[in-house]
Amino acid sequence: MKCELVRLTRFSGEHASVYTVKVDDAPMTLFENFIAENRSTHKSELNDILSRLHTIGKHTGAREGYFKHKEGSPGDGLVALYDDPEKKLRLYAIRYGTGIIIVGGGGPKNVRALQDDPKLKAENYFLRQLSDTIKQKTVDRDIRFSEDRLFFEGELEFEIETHE
Repeated sequence: MKCELVRLTRFSGEHASVYTVKVDDAPMTLFENFIAENRSTHKSELNDILSRLHTIGKHTGAREGYFKHKEGSPGDGLVALYDDPEKKLRLYAIRYGTGIIIVGGGGPKNVRALQDDPKLKAENYFLRQLSDTIKQKTVDRDIRFSEDRLFFEGELEFEIETHE
């Protein structure tokens, strides 16, 4: 499947860049889908997540404390962003230090483990595959970090192999 990394200028700033993913010829990015799916049912939590993304890009960078870590495999950088551990809404992301995050999809977590929810599992595992692809593309120098480590450079449109 074809993926494109899209920088979200609304949230990106001098402290971090926030990216999302457009898959194939879908009309919306993964992040736009996340907003549309949760706008009416989790409005308050969604607004808090949007506010946190703004803070990350414009004021603080992607500090470790903003995320729940170890949401994927070791070394893939997969994290979950939420406003409060007691709340349900989760946004999965890949974190590259404090300067870049790629936000994907997510949803309300009403189960003990994400593997128990087919939608959350699919969102999470897709980002794991994306992380693996980006990792290989950085090794191959197809994708690079800018000198200040706030931007991706290079081929931001690429094919990803899915492991279904």
